[in-house]
Parts: sequence; structure tokens; C-alpha cells
Amino acid sequence: MIQEVIRSRRSVRTFDGNPLSQVHAQLLTEHLGKTENPFGVPVEIRLLDAKENGLTSPVIVGAKQYLAGKVRREGDYELAFGYAFEEICLYAKELGIGTVMLAASLNRSVFESVMQVGPDEVLPCASPVGYPAEKMSFRESVMRKGIRADQRMAFERMFFLGDFEHPLSEQAAGVFAEALAMMRLAPSAANRQPWRAVVSENRVDFYVYHSMSESRLGDIQKVDLGIGLCHFDLVMQAQGLPGRFVRRLPGIPAEEKLEYMISFEVRR
Repeated sequence: MIQEVIRSRRSVRTFDGNPLSQVHAQLLTEHLGKTENPFGVPVEIRLLDAKENGLTSPVIVGAKQYLAGKVRREGDYELAFGYAFEEICLYAKELGIGTVMLAASLNRSVFESVMQVGPDEVLPCASPVGYPAEKMSFRESVMRKGIRADQRMAFERMFFLGDFEHPLSEQAAGVFAEALAMMRLAPSAANRQPWRAVVSENRVDFYVYHSMSESRLGDIQKVDLGIGLCHFDLVMQAQGLPGRFVRRLPGIPAEEKLEYMISFEVRR
């Protein structure tokens, strides 16, 4: 059940030093070939050998392989990348494989060279893959404590009813309650949790709350929103409530830091 996978997943930075089993490497590679997203922008994700390709991260211990992805800068590419990469990470969790999305703490030039990132493409992040060690490294423990990795903002601070003046409770969220609850648990850069949503009838309007500057990698908080939308969409599907993502300006007054991105409509 996807909700159980989401609830049990955590970011892993300390691995046991063993490569993926042949079976797991094959399953993960096959799944990479099936990766899709609802935003119409293709995302390429590959499983790479760390030693063979010289891939490293100063915050990772014991990883022998990495997932790396690239996407063309077009349309909703940040949402597409976040959605696709998170779907892979959730699948890896089902196999017992640990992951953590890294944007800054990579030898980025090497990753970009290995992935042959073109001038109109970007590699927003990569992730080590492997089996979690029995005990976290001291550095990982300090990092998790520093960003309060196990904490999330209250449901009512992220999600609203009708407009941004009326906080939404889980009890009032109706058919969207479980999907929004699982979106709330999504990982994000520095645990900023930038997703916001306004629920009205059979539609949810999604916004990104900007609290970080955009970089040459694009807007990492839009990638974060894509991660959250992956959780939301997969849970809606699992409940037999599929819908479609559409862009329809809702005309809701919002503060300057809030940017409307996309809406989700339940199919009737």
C-alpha cells in the first residue's frame, strides 16, 4: 500500500557498504524505463556505479551506486522531475533500498559529465542507492537534527478551504484528505515544505511558497512541489479516485511569495 511506503520512508545518508543485489539492480533498472509523469516532460534517470564513474558526495557514507536524472528545460520541467524522481525513490523503498535526494552536496560537474547534460538540460538532483546501515553516521544524525527532518508543519498551515483565509482540517478535506496528508510527509530541500493547496469542491489548486532563491538548476522548490504532487497523485489513484492535472488560474488572492502552479480535478 503506497501510504505505508510513504509513512515508512526516510532519507538515508549512511549505507552498509554493499552494492545492490543483482535482482534489485535489475528490478530498479527495469522500473527506470517505465518512469512517467503527468506533466508531459520526459525525465531520464539512470542507475550509475559510483566508483566506475567517480561519483561522490561529502554527506554520504557507504553508497556504491547512485541514481541521477536530467530533464530538458521546458514546460513544467521542475514538477515533472520531482514527480518522476520521487516515484523511483518510493519504488526503491518498496525493495528495501534507501535513497536521499541531493542537489548541492554532489561533485556536480562529474555527475553532469556522466549524464551528458546538454546546454538546454539540467540535473536538479541525484540520490545514492543502497541498503541502510544499522546505525546512522554522526554527521547524518547532526544533519537530521539541524533540519528537524522528522517534523512537518501542521496540516492547517499547508492546506486551505476556498481561499487562503480559511485553514483546512483533515476532517473537512473530504476525498482529498488522505492524499493531502501523504503530501504533507514528502521530503523537501532543507525541509522547507513549500507546497500549499486550496481545496474547492472537486478541485485542488496547488501553489509553491517561495522561501529559497532560484539557481542555475531551476527552482528547487518547484521540484519539491513535484515530489509532493507525486505523493498526492499516487494516493488518489490507490483510493480509486483518479483525476487530471490542469492549469486553471483560480483567481484567489495570495501573498507575493505564493505562486500558483497547477490544479488537480477529480474525474466524475
